Amino acid sequence: MSEDGKAPDLRIRIKFKRKRIFQMRIAGLAFREGHVLVHRAVHEPFWTFPGGRAEVGETSAETLKREMMEELGVEVTVERLLWSVENFFHYEGQDFHEFGLYYLMNLPERFPFHISDIVHRVQDGHELEFKWARATKPALKTLDIPPYFIAEAIEDLPSTPRHVIWRDGDLDLKS
Repeated sequence: MSEDGKAPDLRIRIKFKRKRIFQMRIAGLAFREGHVLVHRAVHEPFWTFPGGRAEVGETSAETLKREMMEELGVEVTVERLLWSVENFFHYEGQDFHEFGLYYLMNLPERFPFHISDIVHRVQDGHELEFKWARATKPALKTLDIPPYFIAEAIEDLPSTPRHVIWRDGDLDLKS
């Protein structure tokens, strides 16, 4: 047990640290009444689509279901894969190489909906807050939601999975 009385987190997540950090992230896009669910750690200025790091031995759908149960307390239905993304970005002084899978997902109707208020908060390493954002290109650009290509595509989701290589900024990707 840790000092806070909680059992230590012994799960193995896929993440390697070298000159840059490699991780595998699974995220879901849930829609309701023309809005898409987004979340952020309250200390950060940007929003993201809910999800988390994959654990060794679980499928990407299992990762998304587990993460949504941990963060939202609800069981989601994982629908089709929208994008596989090789995402290169800089965050908190580190260069990242992230392999991301973005799925369409459905939330149960009982999950709260409001067009402007925070609808859910949870502690998951950091305090996370969730809200519904208009599922339009201008609205998502205003919120600053990486990876940024999703804002461009939010009004016309792919009918078959798309592979995207996304580079934020001017990272030196040779090292």
